[in-house]
Amino acid sequence: MDTTLSKIKLRRVYEPAQRGDGYRVLVDRLWPRGLKKENAAIDMWLKDVAPSGELRKWFGHKPERFAEFSKKYRAELKTNPAVDELRALAREHKTVTLLYGARDTEHNHALVLAEYLQETD
Repeated sequence: MDTTLSKIKLRRVYEPAQRGDGYRVLVDRLWPRGLKKENAAIDMWLKDVAPSGELRKWFGHKPERFAEFSKKYRAELKTNPAVDELRALAREHKTVTLLYGARDTEHNHALVLAEYLQETD
């Protein structure tokens, strides 16, 4: 069995699925606004890997808080059992796309999560 992580991609959940997305995992704690489940093209919703509600609310998608948010979220990930579940999925599939709902593609938890998975493998 291959023990290396698959290729990890990121995509907003509102964007259409692409052929090369592979296994699509929604990593938001809350279901994305205005998105019908039947239109989502999601293979799995792993909400427990998302930041805690308290951290998510503190961050508030404010770019100036992103560095501190990243540190705090990484600390949560170290003790989060859902990370192991996501790692297992990443080893099972050639490509895994982490889906998120945030508008900001440069300051969001999915970026931190993808980096964390690759650094800690």
